[in-house]
Amino acid sequence: MSSFTDFSHINVRGGDGGAGCMSFRREAYVPKGGPDGGDGGDGGSVYCVADAQLSSLIDYRYKHHFRAERGTHGQGARKHGRDGEDLILRVPLGTVIRELDPATMEPLYEIADLTQPGERVCVAPGGVGGRGNIHFVTSVRRAPAFAEKGEPALEHWIELEMKLMADAALVGMPSVGKSSIISRISAARPKIADYPFTTLVPNLGVARASDGRSFVVADVPGLIEGASEGRGLGHEFLRHIERTALILHLVDVTGGFEGRDAVQDYETINRELAAYAFELFERPQIVVANKCDMPGTDEAVSALRERAEADGHPFFAVSAVTGEGLDALVARCADMVSELRSSIEPTMSVDGINEAWERSRVKRDRSISIEREGKHAWRISGGQIERMVVQTDWENDEAIAYFQHRLDRMGIDASLAKMGCSNGDEVRILGYAFNFEGVRDDDEVFEDDGEDA
Repeated sequence: MSSFTDFSHINVRGGDGGAGCMSFRREAYVPKGGPDGGDGGDGGSVYCVADAQLSSLIDYRYKHHFRAERGTHGQGARKHGRDGEDLILRVPLGTVIRELDPATMEPLYEIADLTQPGERVCVAPGGVGGRGNIHFVTSVRRAPAFAEKGEPALEHWIELEMKLMADAALVGMPSVGKSSIISRISAARPKIADYPFTTLVPNLGVARASDGRSFVVADVPGLIEGASEGRGLGHEFLRHIERTALILHLVDVTGGFEGRDAVQDYETINRELAAYAFELFERPQIVVANKCDMPGTDEAVSALRERAEADGHPFFAVSAVTGEGLDALVARCADMVSELRSSIEPTMSVDGINEAWERSRVKRDRSISIEREGKHAWRISGGQIERMVVQTDWENDEAIAYFQHRLDRMGIDASLAKMGCSNGDEVRILGYAFNFEGVRDDDEVFEDDGEDA
């Protein structure tokens, strides 16, 4: 059996933006040529794209660092730098992407959940190319002697988690015969043995009814009492069935080596499903009594049938060894899967989903946080404003004045004053610190070029 990889932590970084150029037109007979510095190219971005042909995250098991290409610098004569190439990371359907805390490597928030072929999300945007000095001409500043630096790209760790995209999931206590069942109704060949937790990773198989209808079934690790609290394979089991539309609840009517009661096993599994996520308990369920070929099981089969039907679940008595009852079970599963598929309301188009992921990313990037760090110290953080800091040439007075103007236009000064920031307080952004001078009107005119919209 090939290895199933469903969790990976990877480090992604977009390409740095190229620097804008500070240049002036110099030609014979043109003693006072105007500014002509070109823009730097944008860095490439890293995208995750859902690919229906992939079945695991094995590509990210041994390689963990991924980088997009950087943009090149602008030049004189209005020559713009070249944009860097994007990097595409292909992932299986059902991949959830989360931002990780760099210190603890614990998830901070969900970036995207890719469930349809072609869905894509930017996980590491490339740095924006710096603008050349041609962009900073105003009615009073005819020869701007500064340009923007290229933006360093975002580098961070993300978590990829693949959740199975199966139509039906075989659930039950350890060693009730899930692997044997899936091997009989599909071409999957899982490891089979008579001891608990033989199945340590999920197995997927395609089951086909006699009329040609097919569905994907997952054989997932066995469940024990207390699994919703993490015992045994606990959460590993439960999160694999979160996406399945139909649950095939398998019960060993022989009681196994421990001589368990079939109805009690059935109740235990349902309690664990309800404790982990109540919607799993409410999901359509077929109860399957396995090992019915064994002598002395009639009473257990009858009791389990009565309980399952009382709960409103279809019931089938089968034998993975002889094949008894499996054709009827597969046909009923195909019927229910078909009904469940047809009941799903159409979602937005892939393009619409991709636009929604991008809007969500931009909203996070533009959010600004202001926090007090001391009696007279304040910290401003946020992707957009931090980019402004790193793109500013702090050796150039004109560039610093332009940065201050941008802060004022974004309402940062007003927000600081409203929160109680006083003149002379220290304002920190990244590794830079400034003294707050209050809300002021700039003496110099800066034209609105729309970069903060």
